[in-house]
Amino acid sequence: MTAKTAMGVRRFGRVNWLGTWTLVRREIKRFMNVWSQTVMAPLINAGLFLMIFTIAIGPQRGDVMGVPFITFLAPGILTMTVIQNAFANTSSSLASAKVQGNIVDTLMPPLSAGELVFGYIGGAVARGILVAVVIAFGSFLFLGVGLQHPVWAILFVLLGSVLMGGLGMIAGIYANKFDQLSAISNFLITPLAFLSGTFYSIDALPAFLQTLSHANPFFYIIDGVRYGMIGVSDSSPFVGLCVVAVACILVLGLCLRWMHTGYRLKA
Repeated sequence: MTAKTAMGVRRFGRVNWLGTWTLVRREIKRFMNVWSQTVMAPLINAGLFLMIFTIAIGPQRGDVMGVPFITFLAPGILTMTVIQNAFANTSSSLASAKVQGNIVDTLMPPLSAGELVFGYIGGAVARGILVAVVIAFGSFLFLGVGLQHPVWAILFVLLGSVLMGGLGMIAGIYANKFDQLSAISNFLITPLAFLSGTFYSIDALPAFLQTLSHANPFFYIIDGVRYGMIGVSDSSPFVGLCVVAVACILVLGLCLRWMHTGYRLKA
C-alpha cells in the first residue's frame, strides 16, 4: 500500500503489524523475565494439587466417568492453571501500567484499539499455551495422561486463554488499585474456576447446581480440555465450543470498546 504522509493518516497500511508484534513480544518478555513464577510455579502448584488429592482420597475414590479419579483430575488442574495465568497476564500488565503511570507509553504509539487488544491477548495466549504444554508434559510423564483428541484440547486451551486474557484486560482496565484487582481475582475468577467441574463431574450435583454450572463458561473450557485429553466430558464439545466462542466475542467486544474510548485509561 502506498505510504501516506498526510497529518493524522496512518503511514503503514491498514494494520500496524510491526507495532502489534512489538506489543506481543513485550508481553511475552514481561512474563518470561520471571519464568520461575510464570512457568515453574504453575507446574509445582499443579503437581501439589495432584499429590494432595492422590494421598488424601485417590486410593479410596472410585472411577469418575469410567476413568481413575487422578486421570479425571489432571485435565481440570491443567485448565484451571491455564485460565488463571492467562487472566493474570493481561490484568497485571494493565494494572501495573496504570498504577505506575506509564500506561501512556502503550496508548501513545500509533496502534488502534484492535491492535492493542490483539497485542495483550497475544501475550496471554502465549503464557497459557506455555503453561499448558509444561503441565501436559508432566501429566504424561508421571500419570500417563496423553491426548485422546489433540485438536479439541488445543482449541479449548486457545479459546480459554483468549477469553481469560480478555477478562483480564477488563479487570485491569477497571481496577485502579492492586487490591481491587485482587478482589476481582479472589472473589470472581477463582470461585468460578473451582466451581466449574475442575475436581468433580457435575453429574454428582443437584439439578439446580447443574443448571448453574452450565451457565458458567469456565465449565465448558475445562470440560472441553478434559474431552481432548482423556476422551470423556459432561457435555458435548460442540456445545462447549459455541458457548466459549460466544463468550470470547462478547468479552473482546467490550475490550475493544473500552480501548477505543480510553475508559478508565486516559486521565
